[in-house]
Order: sequence, then C-alpha cells, then structure tokens
Amino acid sequence: MSRAKAEILIVGGGIIGLTIARELIQKGYEHIVIIDKEKDLGKHASGRNSGVLHAGIYYAPDSLKARSCLNGNFLMRTYCKEKGLPILETGKVIVTRSEEEISTLEELYRRAIANGAKVDMVSPQELNEIEPNAKTVQKAIYSHHTAVVDPKKVVMSLEKVLAASGKVQFLLSCGFLGLKGSSTAITSAGEIEFKRFINAAGAHCDRVARAFDLGLNLRMIPFKGIYKKLVKDKAHLVRGNIYPVPDIRNPFLGIHFTRSVHGEVYLGPTAIPALGRENYGILQGIDAEAFSILFRDAVLFCTNPKFRDVALTEPKKYLTPFFFNSASKLVKKLDPRDIEPADKVGIRAQLVDWDKKELVLDFLVQKEGESIHILNPVSPAFTSSMDLARTIVQEYFE
Repeated sequence: MSRAKAEILIVGGGIIGLTIARELIQKGYEHIVIIDKEKDLGKHASGRNSGVLHAGIYYAPDSLKARSCLNGNFLMRTYCKEKGLPILETGKVIVTRSEEEISTLEELYRRAIANGAKVDMVSPQELNEIEPNAKTVQKAIYSHHTAVVDPKKVVMSLEKVLAASGKVQFLLSCGFLGLKGSSTAITSAGEIEFKRFINAAGAHCDRVARAFDLGLNLRMIPFKGIYKKLVKDKAHLVRGNIYPVPDIRNPFLGIHFTRSVHGEVYLGPTAIPALGRENYGILQGIDAEAFSILFRDAVLFCTNPKFRDVALTEPKKYLTPFFFNSASKLVKKLDPRDIEPADKVGIRAQLVDWDKKELVLDFLVQKEGESIHILNPVSPAFTSSMDLARTIVQEYFE
C-alpha cells in the first residue's frame, strides 16, 4: 500500500472540514490533507441542507450552538458577498398555530435576545406586511438576520480557495478505515502519517472517534428530511421563510417554507427516523447497520417520550395529505395542487447519549492527544461553520 504524510489530516470534506482548513491556512499551516470517501466534496449534509443561515434563535444561551450561530451567519454572509455567491436576505417569521404555542414563542424570543439576535415580536397586522400569506395566532417573531445561500456553491467555492492556496491536498474516494499506532491513519487509498488529526466526518464522526476511544457512549440515530416545493406559478405565495413554533424539547424545527436563492420555494424537511446514515431513498443507503438502528429506535421509543412523539407523528408525513396539513397551518392560502415533489432529501445524523437515552442537543468538540473531533455536527452546523472553525483553531492550534 502507498504511504503519504500530512502535517494535519482532516477526515471529511464537508463544510466543517473545509472551513477548518481555510482557517488553518490563514494561520500559516501547510501540508494539510483532506480525505473524503466520496468522489466529490459536500455530497451529504453540507450539500443537501436548505441553505438557510440561522440567526441564533432556538439554542440555549450557554450552548456552543448559540455562541457560534449568529457570528457564523455574519461570516458566511461576508464570504458569499466577497466571492459573488448568491445570497437572499429576506429574514424569516416564526408563527404560532394555536394559543398554546404562545408561551414557547415567548421563550424563543427570550433566547434570541440573550443570544444577540435581532428579532421583533410582531402583531398579525405587522406580519402581513412582512410575509402576506403567513398566518399566526396573536403574535409572531420576525428574525432580521436569517438569510439563504446556495450550499453547493459555497462548498465549491471553498474547495477552489483551498486548492489555490497550494497548501491543501484533496484525496477523494478515500475512506478512513482505522488507526495504526497514534499517528497513522489507515485509509482505502493507503496509510497516511499525520502530526495532527481532525475528525470532521459528519454522519460518520462517531465511527471515526471510536478509533481514538472517544464517544463510546454515543450512538447514531439518523432522521430523514424529505422536501416538497411549490409549483412555479405559486412560488410568489412566500417571500422569504415561514417557520412554525417548534417543540423545543427536540432539535427539529418542523416543516417550514424556504425561498431558495434560485426562486424556488421548498417545504420541509420532515424528521422521519431513517434506517441508514445515507438512507436518502426508500431502500437506498440501507446497510447492515439498519438492524442496530432499529434496535436503538426501539429502545428510545420505549424510554424517551420526546423521541416517541417524533416516531409516532413524523412517518405520517411520507403521505402527502399529512405533509400538506402540517404546511397549511402556517399560511392563509395553500391548495394541495400548489405542491409538487422535490428531489431534495437530507439526513440529520443525530447522536444520542446512550447512557442517558437522550438526543444530544449541542455540538460536541473533544480532544484526544493530537486529534480533534467535531461530534454531532447537525443544524445549524452549516451556519455556524466559519465561527466554529475559528474557535477550534484558536483553542487547539494556537
């Protein structure tokens, strides 16, 4: 087998790996190798997300998500403008579907203010001026700083920047298989010696971490995000982003409307328990781990009421009437004929603390020797990525 060397080896060519590499070369590091098991970068969550840049509303103020989200939003906006990448700065509204949701809406407002977000509590009349087709009970939140980008174009731009630096080498179709000693990675393309190691493997981050005896209490529970979209002549019904008040006990935001930078309006995503880390189709992406995932689902169903609620309600949204019913509660006017299928499908690779049988709500960054592991990189990881990368490099490389 071949043998290569790297000053810093990064496993994972998604948004986290790319932004960390960008931060490292800005700090003067050289000889960085990024490996990815796919033939192209950003093939999974980084290229399949909605492109929404979140604005720090949902997250507990002391969390890493809260600390990184808003500044990550600003950094990504600046990057997109500097590189001439498309960006849509329409903000978003969060609406209530019943009086029972008002207390949660007010809690979201308190969190947003604590996190430094620019938000307004607006009346139905004010909401009508911002997003005419949105409807709410008594009040809604308007988030000024929520924006939308094209995630695939961002990934492609970062790849170009890193390649042009001459300091980053990409090894694609190269999967991480294990560790030999403390400073040699075994990959499908041969062995790679390294001085520093960064685990940015996304949906496979827990598997990579276990090679370093980290995250042994973590288990993966994937959730499938299915989208639909408004037919072309109904896209005018949504100006920007319309979100429901979520169940803040779980890390899912519910089916919502998002206008893309290309003018399409998507509805989704769902949060349906999936049978594989890359289970994008009905059978596509299901492998031998499906049995383990089913077992984990069953255990959580029996022990975790919050997960049980998701498992009982979300799969129904595979059926168009249930999907439509969820979406129609957010707007004044929507007809089933206004919605058509979309080819966008994503997987939320959610980690579970198996000791507590609880979904992990925050990002986890762990260090072991000369290795750094970014675990549970779920939403808003794309938004947070540039700030998270800066924080990781400052904390562990300076």
